[in-house]
Amino acid sequence: MTLTLKQWNALNLYCENGWAEIDNNIAENALRGVALGRKNWLFAGSDAGGECAALLYSLIGTCKLNGVEPEAWLRYVIGHIQDWPANRVRDLLPWKVDLTSL
Repeated sequence: MTLTLKQWNALNLYCENGWAEIDNNIAENALRGVALGRKNWLFAGSDAGGECAALLYSLIGTCKLNGVEPEAWLRYVIGHIQDWPANRVRDLLPWKVDLTSL
């Protein structure tokens, strides 16, 4: 009961703000693939390999959440990143790239 009372404001946030969701189904569904593939990812080769795999998985998940085809986005980024200015790398994020003009 004490925990509930301590978290009362957070528990009622969705009642006070129309933008707050009552659940986190979107986040849970996005992580479902992580749970299913956990055994396969034990063999990333090294900690650095695991970090790279996590980064790539995160970017692919971001593509899906933003309605962007991950393979098309990866092809675009790989084809352009070599000559892309370092100070504009954020312009290559999935929600900023316009793949419809390709």
